[in-house]
Amino acid sequence: MDLRPWTALLGITLLLPTLSLAAGKCDRLVITGSPDAPPLLWRDPQDPTHLIGATADVLQQVASDLGLKIDLLYGGKRTLASDEARSGRMDMLADAPLNLAELDHFDYIHPALMQADYLVWTRKDSALAYATAADLHGHKGAISERARLSREFETFANQQLSLQRFPTLTPAFQKLLLGEVEYVLAGRYSGTAMAQSLGMSSDLVARDVPVDQPGLYLAISHNSACNDPWLRGQLAKKMTELAGSDGVQAALQRNIERWKAQLQQSVGTPTK
Repeated sequence: MDLRPWTALLGITLLLPTLSLAAGKCDRLVITGSPDAPPLLWRDPQDPTHLIGATADVLQQVASDLGLKIDLLYGGKRTLASDEARSGRMDMLADAPLNLAELDHFDYIHPALMQADYLVWTRKDSALAYATAADLHGHKGAISERARLSREFETFANQQLSLQRFPTLTPAFQKLLLGEVEYVLAGRYSGTAMAQSLGMSSDLVARDVPVDQPGLYLAISHNSACNDPWLRGQLAKKMTELAGSDGVQAALQRNIERWKAQLQQSVGTPTK
């Protein structure tokens, strides 16, 4: 009697649990995000197909801890990158503001990976009295078009504030220094790096109280083959651990210096 078919069937049966486990756990994630949000994320000048920055560094460490490999790839400008992730062509967004309308397309990992503090920057000799966002009403301000504000503050700003929008922070800070606007809304870290790189640190000051604090979340596409309970649970655990550690702050400081060095190479301006 030939037992070979039964032997083969038994071998396949014994392998099924292993195959099932392997299929349920991705070992590689393709992640994208905003390509113009230093020091959090920006395109690598040495390899523009990839993104670098504090968010990238933190995610590389998280992936290493979980035994995963990740690629942080440039997916186009912010809107196009979101479309790439929404479709499942990329697995995840690295820096998604919480958006209820996107819950049909993404699972947001809580808590947020980063909290972006937007501060009010003024000249050091400014008489502007600022304690809350309402104090900015009636004063001329500026902001970069790349700013990612919370939906609530964006609505408030559109209705209550007079904000001139610029492609980047550079012309916004220049207008502030010239006295053509009274304040600039800019991120704590991006504003600091930009002011230092432009040699404006001794002339500008950031007010202590944030005007807006949008959370930036990991968002896994519903169309990603890697979106499973194990991954979502492990990422939520790592985000909780990060919230109580110094890892994010260290990555931010490291990438502020990294971005400043690149800015100084491009503009040739010494740091004050």
